[in-house]
Amino acid sequence: MTEETLTETLPPVRHWPALDLAGVDFDPVLAELMREGPVTRIQLPNGDGWAWLVTRYDDVRTVTNDPRFSREAVMDRSSVTRLAPHFIPARGAVGFLDPPDHTRLRRSVAAAFTARGVERVRERSRLLLDEMIDELLRQGPPADLTELVLSPFPIAVICELMGVPATDRASMHSWTQLILSSSHGADVSERAKNEMGAYFAELIGRSEGSDGEDVTSLLGAAVGRGEVTLEEAVGLAVLVQIGGEAVTNNSGQMFYLLLTRPDLVQRLRAQPEIRPRAVDELLRYIPHRNAVGLSRIATEDVEIAGSTIRAGDAVYVSYLSANRDPEVFADPDTVDFDRSPNPHVSFGFGPHYCVGGMLARLESQLLVDAVLDRLPGLRLAVPPEEVPFRKGALIRGPEALPVTW
Repeated sequence: MTEETLTETLPPVRHWPALDLAGVDFDPVLAELMREGPVTRIQLPNGDGWAWLVTRYDDVRTVTNDPRFSREAVMDRSSVTRLAPHFIPARGAVGFLDPPDHTRLRRSVAAAFTARGVERVRERSRLLLDEMIDELLRQGPPADLTELVLSPFPIAVICELMGVPATDRASMHSWTQLILSSSHGADVSERAKNEMGAYFAELIGRSEGSDGEDVTSLLGAAVGRGEVTLEEAVGLAVLVQIGGEAVTNNSGQMFYLLLTRPDLVQRLRAQPEIRPRAVDELLRYIPHRNAVGLSRIATEDVEIAGSTIRAGDAVYVSYLSANRDPEVFADPDTVDFDRSPNPHVSFGFGPHYCVGGMLARLESQLLVDAVLDRLPGLRLAVPPEEVPFRKGALIRGPEALPVTW
């Protein structure tokens, strides 16, 4: 086959701009790409060239679980087209490892994220949340739900799980904001990442030989036993800490949706027993990120849905589109609290499945319970279109959620 005929058979490269989307609007570019076919080609605002985009549920699960699509290989291809303007992966970071190294590193903290590990922080988390709602009620309406509850709560919980003292929560939050924002420039983000890394290096270093159950103690013990290096442990701690704050944006979108859909709130109040299932459906429905996350590189030629992805090609999957695949989810654009089963992939799939998925579910359920039960008259304090949403962010969510009751 000549180069010319090969080129002709490839789908066109679609430019995917970084849209600042408000509310829970589904990305119109992604909707178009889904309609064009199961495998398309995209060019994102930063980096070079183009990458494959896989959008169907089954294909997304195939790619994320197939060792022929490597995260580690991205390290040698720093120019891959991407959303983030200054994405600088650290060699050895868990997000860019393949098994068996990836498995070894994940194993070191697995105990903190099992059902038992997460259960360990449930009661403390509920108490922290109650204190925050007390403060909200004390200050009285109108109030910013994000500032007083949705932002401090996940920070407090992830710090609790990590073993970060309460006095250092504010530093963790500001570092995370600088790392996750694309508007400050590469140097500022990189410096914040290095400062957070140095903090965890000291905390983990002090925990060597510890038998504590929090993440830094587990990592310190694993370093002490020679199972992971300090550098690997620090990279993992930074990733988990940053990931913990994604709940702020997810829950912000969740409550924005609920406060603009009184029918849904009414049902959750009338039938509290359906709340865990409802939270799962909200997690499926909410478009929690802009565009796509991290790419993979094909290490050999692989056929996906009739398209041949060549060795060396960059590939992205969209969990957002997989969660709206009509073959798997009937009426995917409808919020259906009776949806069962609900095999959504909001926390990813395969070896890189989000280690904090169970914790995020717990936090979301605690938030829904506390906010609905303790603030019965809760409603938006401004029209829905006036709620400010983050701009230039990788993770979507409201900057503020003005409420009254």
